[in-house]
Amino acid sequence: MSATPAFRDQRLRRWEQRTGGWLIALATVYLTAYAVPILAPGLPLAWRHAAETVTFVIWALLAVEFVLRFALAGSRWQFVKVRLFDLATLLLPPLRPLRLVTVVFMVVRRNASTLGRVRLRLGTYVAACTALLLFLSSLTILDVERRNPDASITTFGDALWWSITTVTTVGYGDLYPTTTQGRLIAIALMVGGIALAGLVTATLASWFMDRFSELRATEAQTTGEIAALTEEVRRLRDELHAQRPAGPSGHAGEPGNGADTGAMDSAHDAPEARARSTSV
Repeated sequence: MSATPAFRDQRLRRWEQRTGGWLIALATVYLTAYAVPILAPGLPLAWRHAAETVTFVIWALLAVEFVLRFALAGSRWQFVKVRLFDLATLLLPPLRPLRLVTVVFMVVRRNASTLGRVRLRLGTYVAACTALLLFLSSLTILDVERRNPDASITTFGDALWWSITTVTTVGYGDLYPTTTQGRLIAIALMVGGIALAGLVTATLASWFMDRFSELRATEAQTTGEIAALTEEVRRLRDELHAQRPAGPSGHAGEPGNGADTGAMDSAHDAPEARARSTSV
């Protein structure tokens, strides 16, 4: 009997958790092997061939890993639907280096449950992915454009400036791709920039909503505690009133009583009466 979609998704999650570290290691090696020949055009031919071989082998491994995850997915159509960019970076050679960005996002998403307060660290991940996206796009556009005699992007500085203006959707127009591959890279960079901006906006909005919810919860808790304290004070006051002895009005021992006043007046008049009787 075939496995249920839920069981297949569980296997997919276990697979992703086990391969996250290896994917990051492969992405690091890939980035190094891809960047060195571009940044060092005078590299010996043997080293350039070795770097190209390494990048191709790692790309093939990433493609096999994608196919394995597709086979493990419970809903394969949904799997492809949410990973179209991953698929594009595997099928289109100019976009292959951008596969590293998707790998980083994928590893962060896999470990989201174990990172603890991910939102507090998400700014770091977004900054790292943005820097990686800019670096890779600069390398890729420089690699495909500087071979064209009409290219306006011929140095890494030009490529980096173009990447920054493109990812931020500013687009001054002073530098632009002149090849078909360069335009494909520009499209991918625009989409990536919009995705990063949307991620940052959504994260900030979620953070503010959580903060407001926490403030409302704290206010409600404080109000409840004040009401409980008020009720406790009222109860203690009632108990004190109940325990206090209540005597009848005009008790003989109370100050200001009429009998006490009369006795005091008789005691005060007694010496005067004795004095009068003696004189008589």
